[in-house]
Amino acid sequence: MAATRLELNLMRLLSRCEALAAERRDPEEWRLEKYVAALEDMLRELKKQSNKPAPELLNEYSRKVDFLKGLLEAEKLSSSTEKALANQFLAPGRTPTTTKERTPATKTVHLQTKARCTGKMRSELLGTVCFGAAASLLLVYRLGLASDEKQSAVELDAVLQHHQDMQEKLAEEMLSLARSLKNNTLAAQNVIKQDNQTLSHSLRMADQNFEKLKDESDRLEQHAKKSVNWLLWIMLIVVCFIFISMILFIRIFPKLK
Repeated sequence: MAATRLELNLMRLLSRCEALAAERRDPEEWRLEKYVAALEDMLRELKKQSNKPAPELLNEYSRKVDFLKGLLEAEKLSSSTEKALANQFLAPGRTPTTTKERTPATKTVHLQTKARCTGKMRSELLGTVCFGAAASLLLVYRLGLASDEKQSAVELDAVLQHHQDMQEKLAEEMLSLARSLKNNTLAAQNVIKQDNQTLSHSLRMADQNFEKLKDESDRLEQHAKKSVNWLLWIMLIVVCFIFISMILFIRIFPKLK
């Protein structure tokens, strides 16, 4: 079935949104948010049409629009950790939007966003470690100048212990974050696996229903042909009977002079 004008406009706007999402945008950029809102309205109108696309195609459109909407919501979060966790739950599209794409654009945007969030989170963690080490060294230097050797040794041990505690705490936070990312990744994989199983089951059921419909159509066609043949024979018999009756009528009742 040919795509309607509304569907073509939705595909063009969706491709434009995917291109904007792949770019590095300013915080004050407003076009993508407005475009995604327009996509939601167009998708609702498309679902209401009588000649709407196939359910699988509508689900793919909804999946891509939800991905873009979730991407915008994740960008509004304050910390890089929250952004990384939010991006873990985003589900990109499975098929390309245009014929020029080899890989779905939403999948590429998802990978780029995950890489940016991971890089920011790593930079923040390394910055925190470096800042803590510099502060500790500065404190040691000031204490060394202000107190005698014995007191400096005691305070130096305290500062080093404090610095070690900070490092252990930071390491525990990093391990906890890694566990959370791993659990979220496993949960997302399970959800994707279940979706694939459901889709495969739906495709198998659709194939079975198509085969049954085809068999029933063949049977109905054969039945219709048999009905037409019987009707033709009955009409021929009636015509022959009328013809013979007319001949007998003419023989029995000759023409009056």
